[in-house]
Amino acid sequence: HLDEAFEALAGEWLGEADAFLFGRRTYENFARDWPRMTDHPFAAILNGLPKYVASTTLTEAGATWNPTTVLSGDVPARVADLKRQPGRDLQIHGSARLAQSLLAAGLVDELRLAIAPVVLGEGRRLFPDGGAPAGLHLTEQRTTPAGVSVHVFTVTGTPDYATYGGGA
Repeated sequence: HLDEAFEALAGEWLGEADAFLFGRRTYENFARDWPRMTDHPFAAILNGLPKYVASTTLTEAGATWNPTTVLSGDVPARVADLKRQPGRDLQIHGSARLAQSLLAAGLVDELRLAIAPVVLGEGRRLFPDGGAPAGLHLTEQRTTPAGVSVHVFTVTGTPDYATYGGGA
C-alpha cells in the first residue's frame, strides 16, 4: 500500500527532523538495514542525523549507525531534556512501547498515524488497554491513491469526559 504519494509525505516528515528517537528493537532493525541502503531517497537523512535509542539493555550503540546515543535510566526525563534543546522535530518511527510511554509522560506533541487498509487481527497495539488517555485535535487528514489513510493530530492533554444523558 506504500505508493508515491505516501513516500513523498514520509519524505516531507523526515525533512522536518533534527533527530530520531527509537526503542531498542526498532533501533536494532534500522541500524542493521539503513547503513546499507545508501541509494534510498531517505538514506542521507536517516543515516546522517543524530539517533537516540531508549534502552534498559544496551549500554552502547556500537559503530554501525552513527551518530547514535543510548538513553537509559529515566528515559522520559532524558527525552524532556532533548525536547528543550532548540531545533526542529525529534521524531519517533515505529517503537510503539516507547511512544506509549512518552505519550503517558506528556512528551508527545503530534501523532502522525498512517493506517493501511488491512486488518491483521494481531500485533502490538499503539493504544493498549489501560494506556494513558490523551486528547487529540485533528489537524490534517488525507488518503493516498493506494488507500493509506493519514491522520495528523496535535496532542491537547488530558481529554475532557462527559456522560451521555440520552435524547429528549
